[in-house]
Order: sequence, then structure tokens, then C-alpha cells
Amino acid sequence: MNANTILNHDEIQHKIKRIAYQIYETFVDEKTVVIAGIAGNGYVLAQKIAKTLGQISDLKVELCEVTINKQQPHDPITTSLKPDDYTNKGLVLVDDVLNSGTTLIYGVRHFLNVPLTKFKTAVLVDRNHKKYPVKADFKGISLSTSLQEHVQVVFDKKGDAAYLN
Repeated sequence: MNANTILNHDEIQHKIKRIAYQIYETFVDEKTVVIAGIAGNGYVLAQKIAKTLGQISDLKVELCEVTINKQQPHDPITTSLKPDDYTNKGLVLVDDVLNSGTTLIYGVRHFLNVPLTKFKTAVLVDRNHKKYPVKADFKGISLSTSLQEHVQVVFDKKGDAAYLN
């Protein structure tokens, strides 16, 4: 294991399973839950959570990819599902790392325009450097880092890992 590895493959699998159980407990009264992953690693994580959730529960799980321009978060946000497809359903917005909270808060804002029965957020790594009042309802690990440090999550066929650079 590298000195800068913060989560290895097995630890990430465990975190995903734990997050899936937490989602199931929170949405147990729902028929359908939408797992909306932010394009890139957030969507990969959402796919893994959705797969595990499907294995441990009888919830109908729908995946949604959320595209946000991280350099210009004011730009229009697009989703792979139409708003009618997630109206009056439970939804979990997923990203791999919560840095400043910019991406997550703009994602949350987008979904607030549609009535949802329940709305939660999930991240694999919460860095605790928020500039916006947004929190992760479900998180794999909370990590206090300096602003100069960077957390990188790698989803790879050889094995998933999270690194601190």
C-alpha cells in the first residue's frame, strides 16, 4: 500500500456497501429511489451504489447522470433523465469527493426545482473544506486535509483506490 493511499479497493467496497444500506434505511418507505451521479467519478460511484442497493433491497433503483460544468457551475445542468422521471421520487445526489461544495450545491439547486419525496447527498470522501453550506448525508470517509492537498479517487478494473497527493 502506498503511503498516500487513503482507501484501498476493499475499503472502498465496504464504504459503498455501507452507504447502500444507509440509503435503504432512509428510503425504506419509497418504491423507487433515483441515484443521480455527477458525471465522471460521481456517476461511476452512483453505478456501484445502485448495483449494491439492488442486491440488498427490493427498492426500484433508477440511475441518472448529472452533467455539471465544474469550472462554470452557473452553466445549465443536464441530466440523463427528464424531470418528470424523478418527480415525486426519492433522490440521492452522488459525487466522489466533496471539496469546496460548489459542485454539490449547484447539483442540489438543480433538483430543488422538481418536487421530490426525499432528497439526500452521498460522497465517498468528504474533505471538510466547504465554502457553501452543503453536507453529505452519506459519506464513506471524512478527511481533514490542507487546501494544498488533493484527493483523487480512481475507479479501475485492476482495483479502486483513493489517494491523497
